[in-house]
Amino acid sequence: MDETHRDRDAEGRARNARPRDGLGRPLPHGAEGVERQPEGVVRSPGETLREAQRLLDAGMPFHAHEVFEDAWKSGPEEDRELWRAMAQLAVGLTHTARGNAVGGGRLLRRGASVLGAYRTREPYGIGVGELIDWARELAERVELPEAANAARDTARPTGRERAADAGVDAAAKAPRLRPRRA
Repeated sequence: MDETHRDRDAEGRARNARPRDGLGRPLPHGAEGVERQPEGVVRSPGETLREAQRLLDAGMPFHAHEVFEDAWKSGPEEDRELWRAMAQLAVGLTHTARGNAVGGGRLLRRGASVLGAYRTREPYGIGVGELIDWARELAERVELPEAANAARDTARPTGRERAADAGVDAAAKAPRLRPRRA
């Protein structure tokens, strides 16, 4: 394929039609990838949370981020920061699972910070406090302070290896978005 060619949608906006893996990384054209989330789907808050939780449980945080992004872009103004923060947590987990400790940590912290405004309200039954604690703890686990990074023993895992290990582990241990019903 011509390197300058970009996939375009019906309106002419650039779209990457390449298949993607479970963490949203592009694969070569013609490779078998994970089914993409349809864009622009309008869901109720409950549907958004159920679909995002399904994807997180399946180890697909990139795809969960797309669900949150739809809610952020289509939902009422008063909920946009909530959904944007949830998308940031999902992207932070994605970067962490891909081995990007710095980017993953920053997004986890940013999302947790924005969610702080919702801690006492717990909108739509979201366990906001638990999500904030989880995101901050994961960010601490994967980030290497600059000084420690410069002085680390070469036999120890790299920041990328630690982030990937923590990200895979975190996907399995991520808290429920909403408490399970008894």
